[in-house]
Amino acid sequence: MKNMACRLMVLVSAAAAAGLPASAAELPPPWAYAVNPPGATPVPDDGMQRSVPGSARTFTLTEIRNLFKVPDWHPEGHPPMPEVVDSGSKPGVFACGFCHLPNGLGRPENSSLAGLPASYIVQQVLDFKSGARKSSEPASLPINLMTAVAKAVNDEDLKVAAEYFASLKPQPWIRVIETETVPKTRVSGWMLIEAEGGGIEAIGNRIIEMPENLERTELRDATSSFVAYAPAGSVKKSEDLASGNGGKTVACAICHGVGLKGLGPVPALAGRSPSYIMRQLYDIKHGTRNGDWAALMKPVVEKLSEEDMVAIAAYTASLAP
Repeated sequence: MKNMACRLMVLVSAAAAAGLPASAAELPPPWAYAVNPPGATPVPDDGMQRSVPGSARTFTLTEIRNLFKVPDWHPEGHPPMPEVVDSGSKPGVFACGFCHLPNGLGRPENSSLAGLPASYIVQQVLDFKSGARKSSEPASLPINLMTAVAKAVNDEDLKVAAEYFASLKPQPWIRVIETETVPKTRVSGWMLIEAEGGGIEAIGNRIIEMPENLERTELRDATSSFVAYAPAGSVKKSEDLASGNGGKTVACAICHGVGLKGLGPVPALAGRSPSYIMRQLYDIKHGTRNGDWAALMKPVVEKLSEEDMVAIAAYTASLAP
């Protein structure tokens, strides 16, 4: 409760600084905007070499946590990484592959870049740099780090990184399960993980996206995927929404292509993190994500309720990438 109150105070202060009314500072859904609890610290490095299935490589925890060098467990699973992706390019420009993974599939706290148009990736980084793209959760460390990188990276490195991620093929990464109950969770590493002591609770109007194998995910194994629990019936509900039936929004495929696999410079949505998709819908609707492409989306999301957005996020994640 104390953490929730602190987040609300931060949001109110941020809204005031931006000249927004207090009502604009409503708390975003915490399950989509996972924030580490205050004072959270990583487990100290004991110096032991870690390993993951299917890899002959080993790394210590210090090596795994190095923002300037990707712990690349499976180099055979992707093309050679450019320097900016593998180890950054200068102080303040972290290795792109550290957060987004060498195969570009990313994690719930950031985004999947694999197969996105290079021009789209470049524009999003420029939007972070200009301040056009922000987060409805000011305490989001992943977004704050992305903003810092966007302000420091040079045009050539940005182009090289965008072309690398655009060249990667999206892969099935998230298993969607519709359910009425879910494991109790807590936040660690800016994502949801199973709570200590276990237990289950009603899912409510949430999507609970978690690692399939927490240990491997924490070791940044780019072959360890995720499961997303969604409210029962949400995928079917969103099929109607996504087709434009009912007049609440327009058919997603008009811009995002058949099967939501992308169309020209417009990004694919199929198979991407539902937590990420929810954040983007929410941010665009509430005015914290702007820019050229966001402007086109504003009338699309204007009439969507939070329940609608949950359904759409579940639906897009359920599609084959």
